[in-house]
Amino acid sequence: MAELTALESLIEMGFPRGRAEKALALTGNQGIEAAMDWLMEHEDDPDVDEPLAAPLGHVLGREPTPSEQGGPEGTGPAAGEGKPILSEEERQEQTKRMLELVAQKQREREEREEREALERERQRRRQGQELSAARQRLQEDEMRRAAEERRREKAEELAARQRVREKIERDKAERAKKYGGSVGSQPSPPTTEPGPVPSSPSQEPPTKREYDQCRIQVRLPDGTSLTQTFRAREQLAAVRLYVELHRGEEPGGCQDPVQLLSGFPRRAFSEADMERPLQELGLVPSAVLIVAKKCPS
Repeated sequence: MAELTALESLIEMGFPRGRAEKALALTGNQGIEAAMDWLMEHEDDPDVDEPLAAPLGHVLGREPTPSEQGGPEGTGPAAGEGKPILSEEERQEQTKRMLELVAQKQREREEREEREALERERQRRRQGQELSAARQRLQEDEMRRAAEERRREKAEELAARQRVREKIERDKAERAKKYGGSVGSQPSPPTTEPGPVPSSPSQEPPTKREYDQCRIQVRLPDGTSLTQTFRAREQLAAVRLYVELHRGEEPGGCQDPVQLLSGFPRRAFSEADMERPLQELGLVPSAVLIVAKKCPS
């Protein structure tokens, strides 16, 4: 059965003549399969249909003329022989084989592209997992640092409160040593009221008496009260701390810092007042304070 040339076979399969000639030339006329591989790999190139500058000659599958064979007509090995003409059945059979070859190449190309796409997807997922793991590690580190910072602040706060408690205890021990007995059972110093002053034009006005101590009664929200004697120059913060240490457990476990109010005239002491001495706040020689209820019932 006569065979078609490579160029004719490519044209028979539906490839444009210029593109087929270019594929054969660029593949060195290595056969129809090499030319088909080139055509399928470069079918989307913008310059695939641009012709080559050099003449194609016999490389493109064209039968050489007698003059190109280097002898007069009829002297070559093919002299007197015409090109075999394929029957319709032979042309259809050869076209069928070429189409099957094209389909096989197309399947191979699609399988290769599918494998490459799967590999790209696996790579993308692997990179996503690595990024997610790195982000999770970063969040865990931030949470751990925040927890350590909270623990440190809590420890510093507890240490500060302990120092204040120790100072109060030392002050109580000093008062007990100075006045004898327990501070809690220490009797309040007697206060003498100034007697009636006879009215006399020449008499000097009475001088204000200075007190060294102050007797404070604190009324708690549950109706009970605490009574304690403090030095006149002690700060109001000492009274608040004494109440916090002796008020007991509040309903619901509330242990917020207490807020002190004066009974009459009504006054709420601020944080700035906590640093002022009792004498300056007018609580000497005695006073009644009220604990404001801040926690919900």
